[in-house]
Amino acid sequence: MLDLTDIRGELRAHYDLEPSLELAEEMSDIHARMGRVMPLVDWAIHAPYVRAINALKKQRNAVVLAHNYMTPQIYHGISDVVGDSLHLAIKATEVEADIIVQCGVHFMAETSKILNPQKTVLMPDMDAGCSLAESITADGIAEMRARYPGAPVVSYVNTTAEVKAASDICCTSANAAQIVAALDADTVIMTPDKWLAQNVANKVPHKRIVWWDGACIVHEQFTAKDLRDFRDWNPGLKIIAHPECPPEVVAEADYAGSTANIQDWVTREQPDQVMLVTECSMAANISDANPEVEFLGPCNMCPYMQKITLEKVLWSLHSMTGVVEVDPAIAEPARQAVQRMIDLSRQLQG
Repeated sequence: MLDLTDIRGELRAHYDLEPSLELAEEMSDIHARMGRVMPLVDWAIHAPYVRAINALKKQRNAVVLAHNYMTPQIYHGISDVVGDSLHLAIKATEVEADIIVQCGVHFMAETSKILNPQKTVLMPDMDAGCSLAESITADGIAEMRARYPGAPVVSYVNTTAEVKAASDICCTSANAAQIVAALDADTVIMTPDKWLAQNVANKVPHKRIVWWDGACIVHEQFTAKDLRDFRDWNPGLKIIAHPECPPEVVAEADYAGSTANIQDWVTREQPDQVMLVTECSMAANISDANPEVEFLGPCNMCPYMQKITLEKVLWSLHSMTGVVEVDPAIAEPARQAVQRMIDLSRQLQG
């Protein structure tokens, strides 16, 4: 647990972090990327941190990889690479910087370290975990293998390094159906997200898909009734769901896809009104790029993603704390599972 009182005192001794409308206006180019969801007075609070972090990144030769669920001030203010877990996994293999700061949750930082064993990977808050990742262990993988002998194990990237190492290949919500369809097996084990697995099963009916009983605390809260009610209240509303939602929710949606696919759909289709059935920050981060689109609720906040703040990013870079390490004995088989996913995804796209 980070002691924020001590951290704040240390940071303010080295950086000017007082809210400043003058600085906010000087940094209006960055603010313009999020102006629709962030008033200037709020930007005046964040701008000093953004300035300090961006300067420190240059000094440290660091890059920030940020998931689509990060808050706008992180997503637009300090990130060098943004995207879903597949995009971040691929880009992690391409960065030339010495230091990677992972703005997401812990399994993402582990993935970056697995793919970049020689680089320093920083996690601004080690307590930024994931309910889905924590729902399964390597023992759970062994249990599924014993229950379905010979079936390959496809594990979501939302898992620990230990689970990845025990799996045959990884997947993301963007490529899960394609990966499963491409495997030379009649029965496929998917872990740990039961809803993703069931949604994939609907797309790949010629495969027998069995799954672990895990779910995301954000996406499992949505119901089909929620979606029907919002359609009744807002005729013409377009609804987009993440495939971590239950199948009956996905069935009610106009489109379902990964965070990257959701963003592409909104940009391409430009609906008058849209509801994103996923984490709240998604709509905030893409709203300014789509000024003609009205984004409606509901949404759910991920308590783990929200643990990552500008203050913690600055502290991590300043103090070089929050270094992520992965046991080499686990890292190598985990890297193979992730790399198989990346290679197969590129092959299928090519």
